[in-house]
Amino acid sequence: MIILVGGEKGGSGKSCLAQNIAVFLTREAQASVIMVDCDPQRTTSDWIQARNNNPDLPTINCVQLYGKIRNDLLSLEQHYDYVIVDCGGQDNLALRASMSVASHVLMPLRPKRRDLKTVSHMDDIVATCLMINPKMKASFVITQCPSLPNQANRITEAKDVCRTYDINVLEAVNYSRNIYDDSEESGLSVFELEPKGKATEEMRSIACELLEISDAKQLIEQRNKVSNVTTLRGHYGTSRSQEKRFVM
Repeated sequence: MIILVGGEKGGSGKSCLAQNIAVFLTREAQASVIMVDCDPQRTTSDWIQARNNNPDLPTINCVQLYGKIRNDLLSLEQHYDYVIVDCGGQDNLALRASMSVASHVLMPLRPKRRDLKTVSHMDDIVATCLMINPKMKASFVITQCPSLPNQANRITEAKDVCRTYDINVLEAVNYSRNIYDDSEESGLSVFELEPKGKATEEMRSIACELLEISDAKQLIEQRNKVSNVTTLRGHYGTSRSQEKRFVM
């Protein structure tokens, strides 16, 4: 499965989301994950390097790809359960190429006017890519929300703006918390820095809603079912082949 975290607006927390979703899938869903860094700033690549220098953390692979990466992503999908693509904050060839093959697209926006101004353009990009990839599921998610109660209306208004377009909007959000920066600096995720914290619950909720599951166990069960079916088909094919040889 290919999951793209991208959008036109920079600074909305795309790398943070991509990294934490990757750790969620690695730790809680016991999946094989590779991250693809399409951002020249190398935020995710640097995070991976810091992370993989820590022997106590589960290793996550990462490659840097730019431009026409459609075929590269399809190739990686054959070898990993999940390919997480982190695109920079701009409309470029890598973003559109990723959308042409992604199963899920997550587009983060802060509840700010300058972020919400990009919704119309992203809607056009999604509509174009859906003609090539009709199975793609695109969603907006509101990020870096203010935690003060008197600012809650900003979150609601941001969601309402997104809902005027024909794109799903996640109910789950994340708030502006220092732990997101603290964890990224050390190659960690919020899942590892504060396993029972509010930030961890936020990221888990975003990942589960995006993938339309109640918890990571569902992903494990789904993968086991696919594995069992593949195994049964393999045994069936072997039996038929032996039967043919015997008859001949």
